[in-house]
Amino acid sequence: MIGVGFLLVVLSYMVNAMDRQVFPPLLPNIREEYGFSLEQGGLLATNFTLGMALAGLPAGYLLDRFRRKTVLLVSIVIYSLGTMATPLATGFADMTLYRVVSGFGEGMQSAAIFAAIGAFFAHRRGLAFGVIGMGYSIGVFIAPLIGVRLMSLHGTWHSPFYLFGTAGLLIAAVSLFLVKTGLTETSVEKVVSTRTYEHMSASAYNRNTLALAVHSVISGVAIYGFLGLYPTFLITSLHYSAEQAALAMSFLGFGGMTAVVGGWLGDRVNQRALLILSLLAVSVISVCIYETHAGVGVQCVFAFLMGAFGLGVIYPNTNSAMQRAVRPGQIGRASGLFVTSYYGPAAFSGLLFAALVDSFGWSRAGLLQVTVLPLLGVAALAFVRTSQFNNAVR
Repeated sequence: MIGVGFLLVVLSYMVNAMDRQVFPPLLPNIREEYGFSLEQGGLLATNFTLGMALAGLPAGYLLDRFRRKTVLLVSIVIYSLGTMATPLATGFADMTLYRVVSGFGEGMQSAAIFAAIGAFFAHRRGLAFGVIGMGYSIGVFIAPLIGVRLMSLHGTWHSPFYLFGTAGLLIAAVSLFLVKTGLTETSVEKVVSTRTYEHMSASAYNRNTLALAVHSVISGVAIYGFLGLYPTFLITSLHYSAEQAALAMSFLGFGGMTAVVGGWLGDRVNQRALLILSLLAVSVISVCIYETHAGVGVQCVFAFLMGAFGLGVIYPNTNSAMQRAVRPGQIGRASGLFVTSYYGPAAFSGLLFAALVDSFGWSRAGLLQVTVLPLLGVAALAFVRTSQFNNAVR
């Protein structure tokens, strides 16, 4: 039953990813229908992360005091209803509201999942997060393909939102009975009771978590700015068809499926060094994407590599490092801090990227947001001390 519950948790996070990533490949059609500008479209593509950020710290507080399963189920219902409401929007204002509501539920779910799984798999946290990240990446992989296909079949971009929202409600209903509290309510202090933590700060907001939060802010802005407008770049700048752009977007998710390997590495090597190398890789890949104007095949390779480092290594290892930077009883707050710092500024990353595109063009905008920003993340990680993590060998 633990295995079944874990599978449902991964499936629910996959639907979470599908709800998020079905929007960017459909954005050109949504902009055409509503008459949105590129800046408005860029904001809508990423502003759901504002809801995630608003949910992060409150969810972390609730998770340290109430049942994680309850928070998890409520969150799935919230983001599913927000997704289903998106096609009902009459303009920019209410679509923004529905996207933020959806993001609020997704933020609650992210905090609940990673707090629960981080406690249950305390000794293999990175690997467990990698498996969850792989589920997320499968959602990123299939959402654009399904979304564009359904839009072509039905002649409207509405149907994918109804389908994915319904899928989330069904998973919540099944999880009510099949996700057992033995998985979600494990006390991490019991799992790691043989360790002592005098070497760590008593505060959840210490040098390591604050440095990781700065890195998380920078990574979120760079990666989500890229994700939100990547299909638009391919269609408007490289003149790809919607199907070709969806294929390249799917390869991002395909690359993110390497999160199992990325999480496994995070359990065995210095996480600070791993994150630094991955940020440098993202910078190099960004130059290739925006400067080479490659054909579809090569662009898919670049997208795969961006997914592998951005979603497969940086995301799960930043998350697990944040939990390792606090004492075991504080992982709920660490999970909430990660969600807020990663997704909060990312809400405006699409708007920022669109503004840079209008001012400097796609190549220079990509250089500024997806190449230079990760280098600032490297500087923030220089302040992290892994010797003060809760899994450090004493």
